[in-house]
Amino acid sequence: MNKAELVAQIKKKESYLCVGLDTDINKIPAHLRDSDDPIFEFNKQIIDATHQYCVAYKPNIAFYEALGTKGWESLQRTLDYIPKDIFTIADAKRGDIGNTSKLYAKAFFETMNFDSITVAPYMGVDSVTPFLEFHDKWVILLAHTSNPGSHDFQLIENGEEKALYETVIEKSRQWATAEHLMFVVGATQAERIGHIRSLAPDNFFLVPGVGAQGGDLEAVSKEGMNNECGLLVNSSRGIIYAGSDEDFARAAGMAASNLQAEMKGYLEKYM
Repeated sequence: MNKAELVAQIKKKESYLCVGLDTDINKIPAHLRDSDDPIFEFNKQIIDATHQYCVAYKPNIAFYEALGTKGWESLQRTLDYIPKDIFTIADAKRGDIGNTSKLYAKAFFETMNFDSITVAPYMGVDSVTPFLEFHDKWVILLAHTSNPGSHDFQLIENGEEKALYETVIEKSRQWATAEHLMFVVGATQAERIGHIRSLAPDNFFLVPGVGAQGGDLEAVSKEGMNNECGLLVNSSRGIIYAGSDEDFARAAGMAASNLQAEMKGYLEKYM
């Protein structure tokens, strides 16, 4: 999916919601656990209930690979089930030397056919370039994340009095255009998101941390939007675990609908 198509979906659905499919076998409703593929059955019902309200799905790969080959099969079935007009994100946070990154890129972009992948930039340009060689795909680079430990390294200043996350954004924008490069910017960093937008005016931001992690959706929207929206705001636990009984999918749909309605208002107000 290219940038124009993604923006068109945002305008059509009046939403910039990304649903995180962080599907934990220990948290799904008990009545699903006897099915042949409980992870896929849970995801299928979540997708059925939420697809009209979101523009992206983001499976966190750890929840699938922890289950071995069966988990990978559930992931592929999930990916195949997602409607083709919805953007897909492999939340894999890969990043290694060139030959290894090339195979990671092949795995997620060719074998599995995700639209995008999250990548850790710590090893530099040669660890990211293999992902950028797939011109119809996206790299979503970790920039300023939402976890408490993000301050351990991301705010360290270099000799030019720039924080490491600022250097990551400025340097990586030399590697690819905004047609193929996004940044992860945590919702809990809302006080900096306006500054980050000034560093990357045209790039999309993937914004986790709204909902269970306490991020402020309005603050993120006000400070982070550009004239194309430029945001994919992720909610995982707040949607997929909104209910825990046999009506879990309906509860997830309601949670997604509420977020979409809120986003519609911010699109009208801030875009």
